[in-house]
Amino acid sequence: MRLTILGGGGFRVPLVYRALLADRGEGRIDRVVLHDVDPARLAAIRRVLAEQADGVADAPAVTATTDLDEALAGADFVFSAIRVGGLAGRAADERVALAEGVLGQETVGAGGIAYGLRTVPVAVDVARRVARLAPDAWVVNFTNPAGLVTEAMSRVLGDRVIGICDSPVGLGRRVARVLGADPARAWIDYAGLNHLGWLRGLRVGGRDLLPDLLADEEALGSFEEGRLFGAAWLRSLGAIPNEYLHYYYANRETVRAYREAERTRGAYLRDQQAGFYTAAARPEVRALDAWRRTLAEREATYMAANREAAGDAGGRAPEDLEPGGYERVALDLMRAVARDERATLILNVRNRSALPGLDADAVVEVACLVDANGAHPVAVAPLPYHALGLVAAVKAVEREVLAAAESGSREAAVKAFALHPLVDSVAVARRLLDAYRAEHPGLAYLG
Repeated sequence: MRLTILGGGGFRVPLVYRALLADRGEGRIDRVVLHDVDPARLAAIRRVLAEQADGVADAPAVTATTDLDEALAGADFVFSAIRVGGLAGRAADERVALAEGVLGQETVGAGGIAYGLRTVPVAVDVARRVARLAPDAWVVNFTNPAGLVTEAMSRVLGDRVIGICDSPVGLGRRVARVLGADPARAWIDYAGLNHLGWLRGLRVGGRDLLPDLLADEEALGSFEEGRLFGAAWLRSLGAIPNEYLHYYYANRETVRAYREAERTRGAYLRDQQAGFYTAAARPEVRALDAWRRTLAEREATYMAANREAAGDAGGRAPEDLEPGGYERVALDLMRAVARDERATLILNVRNRSALPGLDADAVVEVACLVDANGAHPVAVAPLPYHALGLVAAVKAVEREVLAAAESGSREAAVKAFALHPLVDSVAVARRLLDAYRAEHPGLAYLG
């Protein structure tokens, strides 16, 4: 079977290939096509993958191309992991927002809107090409903002595009570990949007173990989300929020920490990965070792500003440094579809009627049953009003982004910024759009 990875020169591609190397059995991926617009990045990642495959029998063959149509034609699965504007674009998104005193994170707030406005037109073009060149392919979307981009692509591909994220997987794994449960045997009640969801229960043998965790002060302080949000707030919510909700629940503190930081997260990753790609291009350097060192640094510094804002200065625990989750979810998803090996996964899919309060076409992040016919969202209990209100507000923002991307309407783009819960002024929304248009030539379509 053939897997095409768009954004094939991206830093996380070796995580996916590592998972493929460990996969065995009928219907496994035996060909990987990497596509990227940057030949130098492609060459660096190909070196890493070749060193990963050294000594592995029947390693999937890897080819690379800068021709998008060539990459897509004949694919069985397509991973979309593109970054429109690169990490320089992410750094600019953060800088512009912080200059206005609002959050500029990659997927949340003004930064997420700017990223979505320049990514959606490209993602829709990819979807149309897939429909033409590989109509039987399944598209697995890694591209952020994952829920928004998946919804944009679903308007072309329907249910043949599925969005994935490692945040719910990591949260479920951490909560299960604290409770002494096997994550593979637990039913995780999780619902919301991408980067805007809540773990509301963890059931083993029909019993919900989450109340035990919420009643245990010491246990709540033993994992990342407990330290990030604080035991009192988690008990008040009666749930464990996705880590990205810290941007909402502690917005002032986080914005202050980001403004006081030496560099934003995007600027840090831009500089760090530039160093990796430069090193990986040198013949005397073992590219895989350079990649592993860079990955370890990346994981250790993840959400460092948020932890600082929360008063958690101790750094990440060793058990929380396990990278990824994307690749595991992606591999389980492909197995379920290609081999009809049924699985239960938390995915970004069209709602149908799973999450009350949102329409059928809204892409939501919920548990899904996956088989050869794709991902089927499982009906969940309604969100409490505070959560539903936040979800509905952010979904309204996403819809304005989609409208702006489709029509080129400046008015819709301003409305997207102004309606976001973390942007507190229509005047600020207008200035944000003007500043982003000045930074990103790709936003020139917004009149």
